[in-house]
Amino acid sequence: MHRQPEITRRVALGALGVAGAATVGLSWPRLTASDIPGRGEDVLTVAILGTSQDAAARQSLVDAFTEAHPDIRVRIQAIQGNDWGDFFSKILTMIAAGTPPDVVNVATEGTQLFASRMAEPLDAYVMRDAADLQEYFDDVHPTLLEAFMYEGSLFQLPTDFNAANMYLNTEALNSAGLERPPDDWTKDDFTDLLRAMRTTNADDFVPYFWTNRLFGGLVPWLYVNDTSFLTETKAPGGGWFWDRFYPGEQRSGGYRWLESNAEDPLVAESVEYLRELVAEGLGTRPEEGGGGALVGLFASGRIGTTPAGGYWAQGLHEAGMDPDGFDVQFFPRWRTQRHQFGAAGYAIMATSERKDAAWEWVKFSATKPAMELAYPRPTTTPTRRSMVNEAFYADTGPRNWQVFYDTLDTFPTTGPIPAPPQQAAVETALIKNVSAAVSGSAAGVPGALAALDRDLTQALRRMS
Repeated sequence: MHRQPEITRRVALGALGVAGAATVGLSWPRLTASDIPGRGEDVLTVAILGTSQDAAARQSLVDAFTEAHPDIRVRIQAIQGNDWGDFFSKILTMIAAGTPPDVVNVATEGTQLFASRMAEPLDAYVMRDAADLQEYFDDVHPTLLEAFMYEGSLFQLPTDFNAANMYLNTEALNSAGLERPPDDWTKDDFTDLLRAMRTTNADDFVPYFWTNRLFGGLVPWLYVNDTSFLTETKAPGGGWFWDRFYPGEQRSGGYRWLESNAEDPLVAESVEYLRELVAEGLGTRPEEGGGGALVGLFASGRIGTTPAGGYWAQGLHEAGMDPDGFDVQFFPRWRTQRHQFGAAGYAIMATSERKDAAWEWVKFSATKPAMELAYPRPTTTPTRRSMVNEAFYADTGPRNWQVFYDTLDTFPTTGPIPAPPQQAAVETALIKNVSAAVSGSAAGVPGALAALDRDLTQALRRMS
């Protein structure tokens, strides 16, 4: 129901949303020796996106698990990639090569890809160990669990998340004679703030910096404008879970993004707002990818505002920024104040021959002691409410760290990144056409969104 019993190279290509690979020069990711675990070893292999240093940093977690489960050997397998797309590609390559991991740490961007093709539903395990897990669910917001439901089944226990909140450079605020805006500030308040920052800072100062991707790009502006570039609906089912662990919650069997919504007038309105910011010199031209260089630019005082999650607290601290040098606030209101978030957790591979051992890893990783080992510093936002506290941000800031978890409590409609199983092709279409839409004149916006609609419609037909 939820997965392919046999995942071949052709199926793997389809899972990534790639059509006509031979004709477009697709480079199938090359596996290195470090990507392939030892064949035939009785060891539970847990794959993460990262480097060997990232794997080594999890050794304390492995040691704690081994102490609790001395009969289960664990290997953390770091898989390097520029982003989640690269990571998912390598996992699919490993499946096709017959060397898949047993457990994979999967972010929202890949949840439905894995759930639809590669992951084992957790339903039976969760219900079997319901008494043990109740404490976890009592400490984790239900919105995060709903993001990991797919067609009525649960596929991951979220361990960390990040909402797209708005970071503010305190020095830039002060130089403009401004204070931190109130919780219910609006899009117009935000525009006025950018203009004030623009007039009181150097020529190379950027009032608003944004990256052209699913997280923190156009999507937050779509959500607060009560729309999205994909039509969002909910799957039926999931009552087995909600009735047991969150009684009284009116939740679903998971999100569905089945059709393009790119030609919604509200999408055009949101795109035009970003285009105007770029044209007025208040915002950067859209940059693709992540924010590696962005942390340094913000810490050096060259950026006034940018959308980011709790992971930035540690990043800015390591870049030398004083805890009082920055703050955070909810994303500004437009028609709504709905936020977007991304989360992550461990998924069990359907191909694993060690599913029971894999479940023990997933369950252990959701315990509070394990999560405290995994997240000793604010490199992300733990999903456990009890861990997001003043002590966690004492060394790094920001002063208003409560915003990170309050986003879920204050705005009940806050939802995950729109990431269907065809996420790779969907994001490619979004990046290309948003860049075209905001880089020219207003006259070019309708054509760019029509192209986005065509590209999304084509992408969503795959794997259907």
